[in-house]
Amino acid sequence: MAWIETIEANDADGKLKKIYEDLLKSRGKIANIHKIHSLNPESLKNHMDLYMNIMFSSSCLKREEREMIAVVVSSANNCKYCINHHGEALNYYWKDYHRVKKLAKNFKDKSLQLNKKEIIMLDYAYNLTKNPEKIKKEYVKNLKEIGFSDENILNINLIISYFNFVNRIVMGLGVEFSKEEVQGYKY
Repeated sequence: MAWIETIEANDADGKLKKIYEDLLKSRGKIANIHKIHSLNPESLKNHMDLYMNIMFSSSCLKREEREMIAVVVSSANNCKYCINHHGEALNYYWKDYHRVKKLAKNFKDKSLQLNKKEIIMLDYAYNLTKNPEKIKKEYVKNLKEIGFSDENILNINLIISYFNFVNRIVMGLGVEFSKEEVQGYKY
């Protein structure tokens, strides 16, 4: 499952047990990305607070857009764990696995039929991930000109930054996934 020790739900006690119980109640299962934090339950709590805030809180960004960003960032980083997890989440909205796979491969593929606003958003996500030193004010200006508010832009940036953070946890600690783990979450 990972390159470091993790604690399974039936072996958890104290604070970790409570966090695991909350995850089971709210998400329907405990993912390996959660278990990788098990030796530091406070980091798991803080991680989930951040995740729930940027991915599920009230925002003008649709959940579908948030998952698109997650897939594009994870694809740019070649993080198969997050591509699969968030591809599954995106498919909840798209109902088209083939389209999700195309997005992961190349978000600029015309057959995806993404609108201009989505392409500009995803271009920012991809470039901030791959070439952060090349991001200039023009990227934000383009987002504003296409209709994103400053609050939207902040939220887009937070999602991009979050997935770069998580991709590195996953890849740096060898977090693996199975088909069973990826499927069946509450969206």
